[in-house]
Amino acid sequence: MKVRIRDGSDGPALVFAHYWGGSAGTWDEVVRRLPPGQKTVRFDQRGWGASRELPGPYHLDRLADDLARVAEECVTGPFVLVGHSMGGKVGQLVAARCPAGLAGVFLVAPAPPRPPEAVTQEYRQALSHAYDSPESVGQALDRVLTAGPLPGPAREAVVRDSLAAADEARTEWPLRGIAQDITEEALRIEVPVTVLAGAQDKVEPPAVLRACLLPYVPHATLTTVPGGHLLPLEAPEAVAGGLGDFLKGLRG
Repeated sequence: MKVRIRDGSDGPALVFAHYWGGSAGTWDEVVRRLPPGQKTVRFDQRGWGASRELPGPYHLDRLADDLARVAEECVTGPFVLVGHSMGGKVGQLVAARCPAGLAGVFLVAPAPPRPPEAVTQEYRQALSHAYDSPESVGQALDRVLTAGPLPGPAREAVVRDSLAAADEARTEWPLRGIAQDITEEALRIEVPVTVLAGAQDKVEPPAVLRACLLPYVPHATLTTVPGGHLLPLEAPEAVAGGLGDFLKGLRG
């Protein structure tokens, strides 16, 4: 598994987990806006991008094993898990294991531990075809994933990343992972958790996160910022700023 590390010594390291359809590059603009002394760790999750040839299964527990191993092998000292959407649900599973060194969790438009009522079988079947082609990815971007148009290079990267997946990895999340109830695990999280929600997010709206995440994640607080579901691409300044505030809070 290829890992991208930016060395630094300013406080806890940030270990990033991308969304369904994303890659380590999803976080480029966020990392660019962080202080130069901030250590960051990013990687393509199993089945995606540079990790697409890694064998399955690609279920949430396997992805959580991968994330936990990356943190253990790449970080000495305290770290914060930063998860977006699917990566946020994976991060919750890892945090529930209370790994040594975990200082906090920062969730960006995360999939909640309790599946919302809107996640029906019909919805999941339709979602499983969202990344079938460049055209379908474009429709998902324009109709669901973003609150406004992305810059050309960012849009091209999203289309490329969304198609760069093993077939089983592409369907595992919509058909099964998104509907998996992890409330029992989430209740075991002991560290501070901040949730950043997009005010115009159609995938995980703030109201859904208040109902399906906050009651099940102890110590979690929610902040809403302008944007849709792809906040690392739509609002990298807000994500980087939120991370900075979270880290300051951890330092006390």
